[in-house]
Amino acid sequence: MEYDAIVIGSGPNGLAAAIELARAGCSVCVFERSDSIGGGAHSSYLTLPGFVHDVCSAIHPLGLASPFFRTLSLTDFGLEWIQPDAPLAHPFVDGSSVICERSLVETARILEADSRQYQKLFGKLVRHWDSLTTEILAPVHMPTHPLLLARFGWQAVRSARTFAYGHFREEPARALFAGMAAHSLLALEDRPSAAFGLVLTVLAHAVGWPLPKGGSQQISEALGACLRSLGGRIVTGVCVRSLHELPDSRLVLCDVTPRQFLEIAGSSLNDRYRGKLQKYQYGPGVFKIDWALSSPIPWKDSRCARAATVHIGGTFEAIAASENDVSHGRHPDKPFVILAQPSLFDPSRIPPGNHTGWAYCHVPNGSTEDMTNRIEAQIEAVAPGFKDCILARHTFNTRQLEVHNPNLVGGDINGGMQNLPQLLARPVFSSSPYRTSIKGVYICSSSTPPGGGVHGMCGFHAARTALRDAGIR
Repeated sequence: MEYDAIVIGSGPNGLAAAIELARAGCSVCVFERSDSIGGGAHSSYLTLPGFVHDVCSAIHPLGLASPFFRTLSLTDFGLEWIQPDAPLAHPFVDGSSVICERSLVETARILEADSRQYQKLFGKLVRHWDSLTTEILAPVHMPTHPLLLARFGWQAVRSARTFAYGHFREEPARALFAGMAAHSLLALEDRPSAAFGLVLTVLAHAVGWPLPKGGSQQISEALGACLRSLGGRIVTGVCVRSLHELPDSRLVLCDVTPRQFLEIAGSSLNDRYRGKLQKYQYGPGVFKIDWALSSPIPWKDSRCARAATVHIGGTFEAIAASENDVSHGRHPDKPFVILAQPSLFDPSRIPPGNHTGWAYCHVPNGSTEDMTNRIEAQIEAVAPGFKDCILARHTFNTRQLEVHNPNLVGGDINGGMQNLPQLLARPVFSSSPYRTSIKGVYICSSSTPPGGGVHGMCGFHAARTALRDAGIR
């Protein structure tokens, strides 16, 4: 068959690209190597029958905030968002916790001495979050809201350490921000780690940190249903190893990272562009655990059960030490742990009376180290008796994650390091980063702007670029 456009990969960005192409009137076919769609938004029975686990992503503030997803009415295709009572809990070993509430004012009140500064830093960004996300979830461009973007950018280009110690006087606010910023997979001394802390904090108050009912697979299924409703086709179980294997088409969009694209494109790339892609850097990986649990996690501070996401790492300095170890190729003894407890809010994922847990810590890229004991010890320190709740566990090291999804190179869940150079030049320095050296062929993965996260904006912008080049839009 012949198509106007072909998309390789059915992750959120691949599906977003396909939908945008189909909305422009193109005939579209998506090829997916796995037997089911989803990429990083995928769910499976990893431990015991009846326990649904999210294989990669679990909590989705960017999914709800995405300017593109909000144009699709995904609820019409079965997607239902669940909002936990609080977006985030950050416990300490002494039994106290900082709870990040949906309300900016209430969270600021909890932070006491840093209350006024917290509201000053985030207040305007939260009020104008819609305009802000449109600006930051895009490639380099002439801003529509330059003052708002400048206000964000001035703080975002800093390191998390400079930001936290420059603005906050006490440990609770500093630790809360450290956990947010550590999602960058950068050392907290590196720029622009503060950007990730800013974005996640703003979204916590603006849209919350929701989870999809039934698991992250439901995001993918809704996107797939949306595409099919527009006449698009999805073919699973087909691994595309070369562009020459594809049916004829005007456009090809690849939801793959530079490493896979180099293999698929082969000698069709010119030497200059190939050399640039070969220099692309991947960041640290993750070691991930899923648990089937007999009961909810027994937190020292019961308020932690109000949040679907829990950051476990303690003080700013403890989190910074963990991330610094990883950035220098070491495995931390006390890793910073990002944990989700979705079954507290979504009983459709579990047999009655049981629960699930989901967690990961950062490790050097390509690591095969088993971090199970270290992760569980961190949880046990703030939730004594946690290990007694475990019915079964499933682990992924970085290489196993890459086998499951080749885009997770060395376990890197962000599609490549998101340091300052690669935030500006992703995957190469270009006024149009989605174009390749092959006419009509584009990269649309999280290795392009705006980078990692389940938001579909990389695919959307790549599709818009392709449509303009083809004279369709």
